[in-house]
Amino acid sequence: MNSIGADKVVRFTYKLREKNGPALEHSDGKLGMVYLHGHRNILPSLEAALVGLQKGESKEVELTPAEAYGEKQEGRETRVPIKHLLNPPKRLMPGMFIKVNTAKGAKDATVVKAGRFNVDIDTNHPFAGKTLIFDVTIVDVRDAEAEEIAHGHAHGPGGHHH
Repeated sequence: MNSIGADKVVRFTYKLREKNGPALEHSDGKLGMVYLHGHRNILPSLEAALVGLQKGESKEVELTPAEAYGEKQEGRETRVPIKHLLNPPKRLMPGMFIKVNTAKGAKDATVVKAGRFNVDIDTNHPFAGKTLIFDVTIVDVRDAEAEEIAHGHAHGPGGHHH
């Protein structure tokens, strides 16, 4: 049976919560999340904690802020035009998680205040400063194909599509 290690394609489901806090997110449906192990497609500390697990196994993984999204940094608020948001909802509300188009690609942010044409955002990752608990169940582990290794990510259902 395949166990998680370098160049394995892993499909897993998860529930994410803040330590001593509320649920934050979960994987959708039975498909879950798919990644290529050893290619920095997920948080490195989470990836390291999954090494050796096999299909059907579950594990609770606790990550400190330093192991997850870092400490929350002061002074990371900025104003951006709403047109720079990726798929913004019709009504932006403080506390909403959004994605912002930047020169370095899409970045996660949190709405602080929304106006008619601009939005004030906190550019810290929404989970920065939080100790996170991932409840992970491994759905499948398989050998990566040569093309997946060359591209640095999983292909097919739940992975990247070209």
